[in-house]
Amino acid sequence: MKKQDNNIFPVFHKIIQRKDKEKLLNQKSKVIWLTGLSGAGKTTVAKHLDDELYKRGFVTQILDGDNIRSGINNNLTFSEDDRYENIRRIAEVSKLFLNCGIITINSFISPTEEIREMAMDIVGKENFIEVFINAPLEVCEKRDTKGLYAKARRGEIRDFTGIDSPFEIPEHADIEVRTDIQSLEESVNQILEFVLSRIKYSEQV
Repeated sequence: MKKQDNNIFPVFHKIIQRKDKEKLLNQKSKVIWLTGLSGAGKTTVAKHLDDELYKRGFVTQILDGDNIRSGINNNLTFSEDDRYENIRRIAEVSKLFLNCGIITINSFISPTEEIREMAMDIVGKENFIEVFINAPLEVCEKRDTKGLYAKARRGEIRDFTGIDSPFEIPEHADIEVRTDIQSLEESVNQILEFVLSRIKYSEQV
């Protein structure tokens, strides 16, 4: 763990607090973390979940793998160390949105238990909703909308999750969505059913 510089003095306690921003927005902020193989449907589910929450008056922000890697994390590779750093930064950004009272919908492969636990530790277990977007590898390969599996099979992409880099099945996911046998509407409704009571605002005693 990196030692904190003695010349850094955080001022989190001096700024407007999360509870005040949640009251203003009339919602409870959470981080909804979608994990699963490439092609499982994470981005599609995230977009439609975002739409449904918006219709219900919630303020949200989507953080998606390709968007993040083309911006704040564009200096990172897909090495093991950089994948870890990618998720660490995302978790820290998510925590900032959380403290602003905003519901964050994250769509990242995040392939190992270690990486997902690290993200949860940063965000806080009580703020973290883990959603396993589950579809078998063969289904994801058939979809292959980005052509990534084909490239990985040809050796053009190395360390590709599901081909030559492992994906560890989440052991403690709050929700498991089977996009190979459920419709998009069913998948989104399943997540909504779980999260709505957790993001609905109520005055704290």
